[in-house]
Amino acid sequence: MNFLLHLHLSGSDPEVIVGNFMGDFVKGIIGDRFPDGLGTGLRLHRQIDSFAQSHPLFQRSRSRLNPGIGLYRGVMVDLFYDHFLAADWDAWSDEPFASWLARMRGLVEGQHRELPERLQGLVPIIFAELLPSYREINGIGHALERMARRVRQPNPLAAGVEELVEHYEGLRGDFRGFVPSAQEFVRIFFRRSMPCRGRGPF
Repeated sequence: MNFLLHLHLSGSDPEVIVGNFMGDFVKGIIGDRFPDGLGTGLRLHRQIDSFAQSHPLFQRSRSRLNPGIGLYRGVMVDLFYDHFLAADWDAWSDEPFASWLARMRGLVEGQHRELPERLQGLVPIIFAELLPSYREINGIGHALERMARRVRQPNPLAAGVEELVEHYEGLRGDFRGFVPSAQEFVRIFFRRSMPCRGRGPF
C-alpha cells in the first residue's frame, strides 16, 4: 500500500489528508458516510489510483517487471514508488522526512474515531515502523514479505525486492517523471472539488 505517495499528494487540509490515507480500507460507495473533508480525501485516493494505473510512466514501470508476476506488478510498483519518494525526500519536500511523518501521524490520530476499525490498530505500526523503513531497499523487501503473508493464495510478492534491485534506475526515472504529472492532476482535482480549501503544497 503506497501510503507515502498518497499522503504527499493530499494537499494541506487535515481531513482530506486523513481520508486519502485511509482510502485502501474503505470499500463501496462513499456517499455521505463521512464528513465532507474525509469524503473528499477518499475520492481523491480513488482518483489518484485510477490516474496512476492509466499513466504511461506507471505502465512502463509495470512493464519493466517480470511478466510472470502478473497483476501483482502494479502492487509492487506502488510500493517501489513509495521507496523512491522516501529515499529522495529532500527533492520533493522542504520539510524533513521525520517531522513530516510525525505531523501526518498526528493528523491521522486526531481522526482516530473516523478510521476504519481494521486501520485503527495499524496506525502506530505504519508510522513508527513501516513508513520509516521505506527509505531503504531492505525495508521494501520486508514490507513485501508482510504483504505476501497476508494474501491467502500463493503469490510472488516476497521476491519483489529482486525486481526493484534489477530495474532500480529505470523505475526511479519513471517515478521522477510521474510525480509532476500526479501533482498537476491533484491540483486540478482540488480546483474542481474544493476551490476554497485544501490546496496542495506543490
